[in-house]
Amino acid sequence: MELIPHIYTAKVMHKRLFPKVNQFTYGVFYFALPLPAATLPSRILSFHNKDHGAHDGGDVGTWARTLLKTYGLGALVENITLITMPRVLGYVFNPVSFFMCFDKDKQLRAVICEVHNTFGEQHSYLCARADHAPLSPDEWLEADKIFHVSPFLPRTGRYKFRFALRENQLGIWIDYYDAQNNKQLLTSLTGKLTPLDSGSLSRVFWSHPLVTLKVITLIHWQALKLISKGIRYIAKPLQLFEKTSTTHNLTKQ
Repeated sequence: MELIPHIYTAKVMHKRLFPKVNQFTYGVFYFALPLPAATLPSRILSFHNKDHGAHDGGDVGTWARTLLKTYGLGALVENITLITMPRVLGYVFNPVSFFMCFDKDKQLRAVICEVHNTFGEQHSYLCARADHAPLSPDEWLEADKIFHVSPFLPRTGRYKFRFALRENQLGIWIDYYDAQNNKQLLTSLTGKLTPLDSGSLSRVFWSHPLVTLKVITLIHWQALKLISKGIRYIAKPLQLFEKTSTTHNLTKQ
């Protein structure tokens, strides 16, 4: 990935396997911004550092590098690209943003998955190998689920993550396994990267108008579908104190 701003145009897919099958796919777009990234104050599509990390308006690259350093990855990471939905007409909701962390040879060393739920809470999963080696496009990393996202899945079980970046193609897969180790939910985000300029920005805006409003609307629409299928609603537990966690066997340095 070149160290210039890109547009990531992608398809989101979710498939719930049980107790009732429910599946959907829709188109979205993201900014892919090398960090540090300046605020983009457009009235239509904009980016603000305050929407990520510590939410204090400070450089989110600094926040990410502090987290990487905690787990011994700081010296290995040369560049970080944040993949995130923009604000659209001032509104933003990012179910998950990705800090893609590359070494000096442009190999992917780690990914920070910053997750938001519809209750205004945030949690970040740091995905990296225990030996800090580069991530293979075919390998899966596991982490315990400790953040409440969907009111139709318990805060138990684990995730499996996979990231594949090949030239201008990016694929991200996150599967959920319940406490009995049954695969229950498959999710993917797959698409292509194109340089961000006025032309590409205009094209994606008109191809996916009001994308952040679309996402939050579809989340609630899918919730209504699950209720209609008899899926039990799970009340939100209190969020755990720790706001970051890691894939298995990754330890603090």
